[in-house]
Amino acid sequence: MRVVHVDGEKGFSGGEVQLFLLMERLRRQGIDQVLVVRRGGLAGARAREAGYEVREAPMGSSADLGGVAVLRRLFRELRPDVLHFHTSRAHVLGAFAALGLGIPARVVTRRMDYPLRRDPVVRFLYGRAVDRVVAISEAVRREVLRLGIPGERVVLIPSGVEVERFAPLRERDAAARKAARAALGIPADDRPVAGTAASLHRRKGHDVLLRAAARLAATGTACHLVIAGEGPERDALRALADELGLLGDGPVRVHLAGQVSPAEMVLGALDLFVLASRKEGLGVAALEAMAAGLPVVASRVGGLAESVVDGETGLLVPPEDPEALATAMSALLRDPDRRARLGAAGARRVAERYSADAMAAANLALYRELLAGGPGD
Repeated sequence: MRVVHVDGEKGFSGGEVQLFLLMERLRRQGIDQVLVVRRGGLAGARAREAGYEVREAPMGSSADLGGVAVLRRLFRELRPDVLHFHTSRAHVLGAFAALGLGIPARVVTRRMDYPLRRDPVVRFLYGRAVDRVVAISEAVRREVLRLGIPGERVVLIPSGVEVERFAPLRERDAAARKAARAALGIPADDRPVAGTAASLHRRKGHDVLLRAAARLAATGTACHLVIAGEGPERDALRALADELGLLGDGPVRVHLAGQVSPAEMVLGALDLFVLASRKEGLGVAALEAMAAGLPVVASRVGGLAESVVDGETGLLVPPEDPEALATAMSALLRDPDRRARLGAAGARRVAERYSADAMAAANLALYRELLAGGPGD
């Protein structure tokens, strides 16, 4: 079996992390793989370093006709058994490039729960242009089904996390937690530490989190709040934190940590993980926190409402509601025993339902099912 993966992004974010987790596990199974990437993108450089065969194509936009032509030549040369599109741009360009080539199996992974336009082109892309759509959550699956795509062609395969990577954080002692906090510049005091790790985009709801932090301060719930990540909202968030009096020595002190890698550096410092997203396909950052044994407070949106079980692995609150978010955070920040119970349950849930191994196994089973059934439409 030869699998050709297509990724059209310039940067390297959550979708690319999932792609590499998949490729690594397929390689362990002896699967022949080629990664086709956007020319000059970070994924190509990292894949070469990891020893994968990499090809490049111009994918500057979803209307890059030159990219379609180059992709078509590559597909003819590479002769994939399975063609797997991993990003929206790769899907649009690659689907048109593959038309009429007789590729046995064509798959696209959909990661976002944004509404899809109900027009003929979008229906074609998620319908006749591919043999299966992989949705990473039921919320994403519902959006695809609203296009009128038959249910049997839309498969739920949740994103996965490296459970074994985060498991040691569940056993961290006070000294390890203190060291992790020192590395992030958090003072060694008695306040618990809440935090989040997500790109600084509006859809992640960091502004809602800051307004919730201001309510915590007003009601006397003391804590440190770490916000790790980079993005276009950074300056606006810093200004808002300053306006709310959260950058000084008040009861709640915000630490804008910037991009922190690996994720364990942040998770190892926290008592509570918070994800106040307005939209979320699944919320891998929350899954990583759960794998590390942390309780999660999250918005009841998209896949977060599936991965976080309210009252069992964390607490869910309405999106865009700083008051409800502050109430949930306060309840857990004040109750270490409850945090421990929720964190332990979250770790079990991730191990059972959201491991990277399970994600890769489900994708491989899908490939084999499609190949056993013959060529696509």
